[in-house]
Amino acid sequence: MAEKMMKQRKLVLANGAEFVGVGFGADTDALCELVFNTSMVGYQEIVTDPGYADQMVMMTYPLIGNYGINDEDSETRVPTLSGMVVREYCDEPSNFRYTKTLSELLEESNVPGLSDVDTRAITRILRDEGSMTALICDADVPHEEAMARIKAYVAPTDSVRRVSCKKKNYARTPNPRYSVVAIDCGIKQSLIRALNSVGCNVTVVPYNTTAAEILSYKPDGLYISDGPGNPADVPEVIETIAALRGKLPMFGVCLGHELMALACGAKTLRQQCGRYGANQPVRVVETGRLEIPRQNRSYVVAEASLEGTGLKVTHRSVMDDTIEGLACMKDRMFSVQYAPVDDKLYKQFTAMMEEGKRNA
Repeated sequence: MAEKMMKQRKLVLANGAEFVGVGFGADTDALCELVFNTSMVGYQEIVTDPGYADQMVMMTYPLIGNYGINDEDSETRVPTLSGMVVREYCDEPSNFRYTKTLSELLEESNVPGLSDVDTRAITRILRDEGSMTALICDADVPHEEAMARIKAYVAPTDSVRRVSCKKKNYARTPNPRYSVVAIDCGIKQSLIRALNSVGCNVTVVPYNTTAAEILSYKPDGLYISDGPGNPADVPEVIETIAALRGKLPMFGVCLGHELMALACGAKTLRQQCGRYGANQPVRVVETGRLEIPRQNRSYVVAEASLEGTGLKVTHRSVMDDTIEGLACMKDRMFSVQYAPVDDKLYKQFTAMMEEGKRNA
């Protein structure tokens, strides 16, 4: 690594554990929730996923940075996560597509990274004790000072407001068949491309766009995006979904799934350490078919709260049987707790919109 990357830094956890390592990326501190991600590839997509706003991500896969960063695969232009922790960082990528290193991207975005720490030990702590507040700082910061900063930390409640677009924008596709409004709670570019790929022109609107304004665009369907934080912190989107229920076909993913459930009267619960990364099997209830999607969630829909909502469980986690998908076909709305692995659900969405066109 370059000399500036060799500075000793450390990770301090809320339970008092300390891990001294080597800094990379920006030479600044990070104080926020620490979560672990089990993906073996895709660190660029993780770093640039707005769903990790106000979180520090630790990768369980040991080697990170080896294929660099390219100009096409980012989920957003500027990373919004607060920090990154890895076992071994590679600053000499081997990939014909790479245009910069991971450290350069983090430095440009003022995000600190930490390597050369025991990520297996940290993962076990988070698995057993739950996600917790953590601090990346210089190695010579006194332990008492670090713990005082951690104890004083208050998690933000405006993550969606900060990552959502500030004005509407468009993502068009050749020969479109449908017009979709996407509520941006921290939408990933790959999800917009997925809508484009099934013939949808997409109008991306800020999270606080009203139901009346959405209807003024005369869309064929409404898409509620993924994003960060507690779904209860976004009452504006919950109110909009409730107002539009039954008026438009709706499809929600990740945070959008949780918001749709809340809008229908259900409740959500925070998980101990959430689900972040790949290898998270999901079963389709009706067919038994398995999917292995990538997930990014801290909350789940509470099973006992579904009574009277009109929602039916369509997908379940193989790991813990939690709800991974919901639907109310009478009102033409459905959602999943993850980013779909193929276009099957997007085609289900377009089929709903096609039916709406025929019945208009």
